[in-house]
Amino acid sequence: MTLFREINSLLFALFLLVMTSLVYFQFTQTRDFMNQQMDSDLNNTITSLGLMLRPHLETGDVATAETLVNVIFEGGFYRKVTLKWLVDGKEQIWENPIVIEGVPQWFINLDLFAIQKKESLITSGWLQLATIEIEGHPALGYQELWRVMNDTLMILSLLFILSIIVLRFKLNRILKPLHNVAIHAKNISQRKFGQDLELPKTIELQDVVGAINSMSGQLKQIFSTLDEEVNELKEDKFIDQVSQLPNRQYLSAQINNWLNEPGFGGLILAKFDWLEDVHSKYGYQGRDEIIKVVSKRMQAELPEISECIIARIANTEFAFLITKAEKSVIKVYLQSLIRIINQEIAKAGCTPNTRFALGVSQRIDNMNSADLLSQSDNALQQAQREHKISHWIDADQPQKYSREQWRSKLVDSINNNHFSFQWQPILAMTTQHVIQREIYCRLYIDKQIVTASEFMPFIELLSLGAQLDRCLLQSIEQQNILALADEGIAINLTHDSLKDPQFIQWLAQYLKQSVYAERISFEIPESAAITSFEQCYQLAEIVRAAGAKIGIDQCGRQIGSLEYLQKLLPNYIKLDLSFAYYEKLNQNKELCRALVNVAKGLNISVIITGIEDQAQLADFNSLKAEGYQGYICPVEDVNINPS
Repeated sequence: MTLFREINSLLFALFLLVMTSLVYFQFTQTRDFMNQQMDSDLNNTITSLGLMLRPHLETGDVATAETLVNVIFEGGFYRKVTLKWLVDGKEQIWENPIVIEGVPQWFINLDLFAIQKKESLITSGWLQLATIEIEGHPALGYQELWRVMNDTLMILSLLFILSIIVLRFKLNRILKPLHNVAIHAKNISQRKFGQDLELPKTIELQDVVGAINSMSGQLKQIFSTLDEEVNELKEDKFIDQVSQLPNRQYLSAQINNWLNEPGFGGLILAKFDWLEDVHSKYGYQGRDEIIKVVSKRMQAELPEISECIIARIANTEFAFLITKAEKSVIKVYLQSLIRIINQEIAKAGCTPNTRFALGVSQRIDNMNSADLLSQSDNALQQAQREHKISHWIDADQPQKYSREQWRSKLVDSINNNHFSFQWQPILAMTTQHVIQREIYCRLYIDKQIVTASEFMPFIELLSLGAQLDRCLLQSIEQQNILALADEGIAINLTHDSLKDPQFIQWLAQYLKQSVYAERISFEIPESAAITSFEQCYQLAEIVRAAGAKIGIDQCGRQIGSLEYLQKLLPNYIKLDLSFAYYEKLNQNKELCRALVNVAKGLNISVIITGIEDQAQLADFNSLKAEGYQGYICPVEDVNINPS
């Protein structure tokens, strides 16, 4: 029972007790008063009647005596009058069954008034003439008592109703601060920190609200401090202090991530020897200012051409990892980069198209980070030897299909649900039991199985992500895969789906109709949670309302604040593969630990990814994460039941 109801019930009971006491007091007082009133009336009547009858009894005028009795009997509330002449023993009785009007019979049946009788001897001197006995009727008592109690109950009921209304209004106002405190405390438990509560007028409640505000502020400061600590560690470990661009360490990890995921693109290594000329003319401060200006321009203009990572990897060396671009787009990117460099060279007073070189290489199948860096470095050296602005090592990898062929075949395969599913178990860090399975899909194209690493780049390129996710979820439902996974499955959503309002609406209906909605976990990449937060938040609300879960994939990959975690509050996060890469190099464990602490402070589970063996798993034990996945837990085919 709520505090409002408890107080309301207590006051209601007390008011009812007081009202009942008042009614009882009024009832007994009125009844006693009417008893006394009827007794007094009976005494007056029998006395006056005796005085009026005496002269007529002395003369023996019986007719007049009877007339007087009839007048008195018919004009009052009397049940019976008995007149007995003592001279001859004659007795006359008058009876009147009076009907009590305006009083319910059940009230009369309570017998609230006892029968009252009065008897008197009429004498003349020493001579006894007659005796008279009058028995009263309680009609007047019942009528008056019923009227008084009716009026009393009506007035008290009206007062009771008005009091209840006023009481509820006042209680709502008095207890509103406590209600606000309860909501604020609930939000704090969910790591939602809003504005401080307004202090109420009630002194006792001021202390409670003040304590809640203080606790909220302190917890908010703690989580802000943890977030700032992660940001400071990222800036210290991954950011070049002059250019404010990512450094070599961050670039190496992201190249490794990129090559382990589906995609296409290229890498450009650049050497800006003209910065040495600036240094000789203006000193290191002038050179650093030029580097800052060039870096800002490149960050502002180049990502608009293609998604990329721009890094300063040495004093005069830069790298450009183009993560989602075909050869034609890379060429446009390269031309824009050359234009920016020449413009800044001219502004610095140097000669354009001199003293810089660019080496370009393109990603091919089964390439590792060493191969990609080696090819780009060879291209850079070749450009320097030949005194050219750029050199491109063209892998000239034959394309399996043209873009339009890919579109046709992907659309046909997706629409016809030509899916083949695999999943990878995610194990608990302490008990080693399966806590979840991440599902992967393959497509049958031209009667051959095509893996996601091959077709996903074209899904993104052709904006088929929402269509793929919709048909994939329908296929999972049709094949009853959710019934096989008691632990639940994780499904990665594409960027296209997150940006598509129609898909989000469709997903809401899908989850309502799904029998096993609570077994689904939808994973959002961190980049989408940052760049498309509103859409991700809307999706998360829909998912949670249906009983499903939400997770953040690649957490920690982006260089930026983790504030989105506090707002989105996912059920779990998966640390980026780069942390496993850093762990192998014995680097940045403190950053990983800080990130885990932020998640745990928000009551978010943490899953480590990229674990290859038991030795690497042991290195992560101290982080106290909930689960892990990687090559240590191989991918398995989903065995679909024939039914």
